[in-house]
Amino acid sequence: MKIIHISAECYPIAKVGGLADVVGALPKYQSSKKITSEVLIPFYDTAFTQTHTFTTIYKSKLNLGDAVFPYEIKTLDNNTLGFEVFFVDIPQQLFRNYVYSSDDADRFISFQIASLDWLLTWKDKPTIVHCHDHHTGLIPFMMSQSLKYKKLSRISSVLTIHNAQYQGWFSYDKLAYIPEFDMENAGLLDWNHQINSLATGIKCAWRVTTVSPSYMEELKVKANGLESLLRHEHKKCSGILNGIDTDVWNPETDDYIVKNYGPTIVQSGKKANKKYLCDRFNLDIKKPLIVFIGRLVGEKGAELLPVVFDLILQEKHSSILLLGSGNKEIEKELEKLKEKHKGTYNAFIGYDEKLSHIMYAGADFLLMPSRVEPCGLNQMYALRYGTIPVVRNIGGLKDTIIDIDNKGFGIIHQEVSVYAIVYAIKRAESLYKHIQKFKNIRNRIMGINHSWDTSAQAYINLYKTLNTKVS
Repeated sequence: MKIIHISAECYPIAKVGGLADVVGALPKYQSSKKITSEVLIPFYDTAFTQTHTFTTIYKSKLNLGDAVFPYEIKTLDNNTLGFEVFFVDIPQQLFRNYVYSSDDADRFISFQIASLDWLLTWKDKPTIVHCHDHHTGLIPFMMSQSLKYKKLSRISSVLTIHNAQYQGWFSYDKLAYIPEFDMENAGLLDWNHQINSLATGIKCAWRVTTVSPSYMEELKVKANGLESLLRHEHKKCSGILNGIDTDVWNPETDDYIVKNYGPTIVQSGKKANKKYLCDRFNLDIKKPLIVFIGRLVGEKGAELLPVVFDLILQEKHSSILLLGSGNKEIEKELEKLKEKHKGTYNAFIGYDEKLSHIMYAGADFLLMPSRVEPCGLNQMYALRYGTIPVVRNIGGLKDTIIDIDNKGFGIIHQEVSVYAIVYAIKRAESLYKHIQKFKNIRNRIMGINHSWDTSAQAYINLYKTLNTKVS
């Protein structure tokens, strides 16, 4: 079995969000199960591509309307990622120091065409083409409908939806970009009178998955306009919970953190990392340390954080540290709190991979008051590092966290409101005072297994259900 994952992101090469973490881990764990699992992504101008060397294995040109773009397929020299990765290098379209931009329709259509053009040249074609999110949603359509790709039509396609809020909409004036197909089937591209890449992928892929079972069910009710489509296609849809890369996220071996620790030395290890954070950010180490790590956007409930933090910090029972960026107004409000709550609050606006690891290691609680959380990886990282999640009961958070009042190990709130989040944090503060119970939960959660092993096998089992005949 040969799998090719096609994606806009892949950690550590190009990362914006959780998509990168999935595509950077799933193929590695699948490859360890003695199948061939490879990745194909755009060639961006990132820190990774600037510091590694590559070999060109294929050259050609692609047409996008009247424009012609030369492109190359590159491989990574001295690859230590645990899986083969290929790069589509279209300099005029993709080689930029960012992943997403305002002209993404043109960029990702060209990426998908180049990807399929290259797959046509493979002598030993893949068994499964696994597409990720709307950036690759046109691939199942082109494989099955475009005359140019007839030789790929019997290859199974799988589409994984990481976030259905983003769907890759574009107008019909770009229809000519798509390689020739029978216009009677143009309806497969349409959703609400425009071309919708994600909807197209859902219609045309052989199987559709989401990154948690609960998220799949939630999308049938609320999916930014695709609810009826997902209900209609439910027979080929399923949810498979993401895992985490336990080689990267391992407190016993993590090079980023201040002191490594495992189940037998949890307290001293976490204390050393907490001390580093409190010293660096001028926080009170005696208080429970609550952290937020993520994008400052509405999906994460971030616009409520300034008010929530202000109310909590006025009582001076906790220290709070935030790492994130996003909405500029939210950033400004969070920055304003620094002076008002000096000694119990700080924020790092931006992203720092090393700091995020230390925060997971040194924090007592992780806050995730998400409105939308298809799977969520942060709560799994937190569990791995002995940090208790405080989360909303939604999506993958619902599938991974059980409340302490139900003999579980986390704190759950049902609504995204100031009151609900504040009350959840106060429950965390109360738990912290019950020292032995707090320590017992901390020790317990470090033993919970959210490795990609189980999830990778679930995808392999899904692939095996497809009656694939490769020409």
